[in-house]
Amino acid sequence: MRSVNGSGVPLERMAAVGLGNALEFYDFMISSFFAVQVGHAFFPAEFGARGLLYTLATFGVGFFMRPLGGIVIGRYGDRRGRKPAMMWSFSLMGLSILGMALTPSYAQIGVAAPILLLSARLLQGFAVGGEVGPITAYAAEAAPRDHRARYVSVLQTGQGLAVLCAGLMGYFLSRLLSPADLDAYGWRVALLVGVLVVPIGLIIRSRLPETLETAVAQADTEPGGGVSPWRVFFVGLLVVGAGTIAGYGLTYMATYAQDTLKLGARLAFVTTIAQGLGYLSSAYAGGWLGDRLGHRRVLLLCFALLLVLMMPAFMLINQWPTPVTLFVVTAVLSIIHITAIVCMSAFLVESLAPTVRSGTFAMTYATGVALLGGTTQVMLKLLIDTTHSAFAPPWYIIGALALGMLALTQLPERVVAQPVHA
Repeated sequence: MRSVNGSGVPLERMAAVGLGNALEFYDFMISSFFAVQVGHAFFPAEFGARGLLYTLATFGVGFFMRPLGGIVIGRYGDRRGRKPAMMWSFSLMGLSILGMALTPSYAQIGVAAPILLLSARLLQGFAVGGEVGPITAYAAEAAPRDHRARYVSVLQTGQGLAVLCAGLMGYFLSRLLSPADLDAYGWRVALLVGVLVVPIGLIIRSRLPETLETAVAQADTEPGGGVSPWRVFFVGLLVVGAGTIAGYGLTYMATYAQDTLKLGARLAFVTTIAQGLGYLSSAYAGGWLGDRLGHRRVLLLCFALLLVLMMPAFMLINQWPTPVTLFVVTAVLSIIHITAIVCMSAFLVESLAPTVRSGTFAMTYATGVALLGGTTQVMLKLLIDTTHSAFAPPWYIIGALALGMLALTQLPERVVAQPVHA
């Protein structure tokens, strides 16, 4: 499948760009879904239930390195090109995941274990923060103007594949291994599988054409770029925060099923598979819809649907905590969520001029995730523990979505939707 009108990078080559996003999400999903097991490995038994909270906090701290990665690698992508920035961030990402997988347990090296885990997580946060700006800018610039969301959707399709693979990996490992083996090495095997993708991704990315010079040359014909980058940044913080809080709320379903609903790990991974299938099957359709109707319009609609459906979704899984209920609820919310994320990324990127696109979007996304999205799982766990209510999490997500919708009214639709011919 090639880009229409004979312009842009062939769409099938965008799969190489999506590998970085896929690896990021695979690692995050594995870390999240095996949070209980990682807690057992890196925090001694005397920590009790706090071990899970400390594990979630360790993973959450990595998000605070993302803005620094956005500044350093994102701005590098605006100066030297999208491709070298993507190569740099992808290499660091692979190194961090390898470090996490090979870090000895607390029983082996004591307090050094959680310190090394934290160091690897900080490096990963830096890499991911630098990845998102160049990779999204590249996707938008590689596309014909009226197909931008569909090109950006390739990144989210990769995320869906990664989530699905992580869910299947977790499900099969939980069937094959005993709980003790999962604690000891099962989660490490899952991470090391992700590391195998890194050399392939680097080779493919090295062969991609650069898009920065062409994008700068065509900037005068673009309707976007008239908005101040600072305005996009501050509005984008709330929009990105809303989208990532909703997304990590869905990711938390696996932990919620084990820790709150008291279901086994095997059943909890049903939510992971459902989220992956929802993302994988709907990202491109969401991009097509955004290109046809307008990116901001579809984003607002999706936020509104998530806001209305979030509480009924939690009520359903608490009333009927069965595999079917968990699968259907997570899949439906994931389909709506991935459509929102695709349109959000296309909308914010096209609001920026090419010379500041990579760095500003990286800073916006990384800071929004760090300050708002990255703390989601810890906040949801704390809310449950503090209120002793299984229905505290949806209220947190609903509040974030409401703020995101309000913020969206402060930015205009920058690209007039054109008739799209599939």
